Amino acid sequence: MTDSIGDPGHGHSPAAWTAVVIMLVALSIGTVAFYLEVVWLVWASVVLVVVGALVGLVLSRLGWGANGPKYVPKQH
Repeated sequence: MTDSIGDPGHGHSPAAWTAVVIMLVALSIGTVAFYLEVVWLVWASVVLVVVGALVGLVLSRLGWGANGPKYVPKQH
């Protein structure tokens, strides 16, 4: 087993999970919209992917990222 000292969390933070969930939902909606040829919804999902990335960045800056003071890593 490797020691977890210095482990940055590898995305196991609330900021990362929130960003990934938002972007996953956006990509799912965009895929269905692309299949159904709903162009405006495809572009709306692209915007939502960018919003998800920005939400992750903002939450990380607010301390919910892997190195933030509000994040407490769990032992695996």
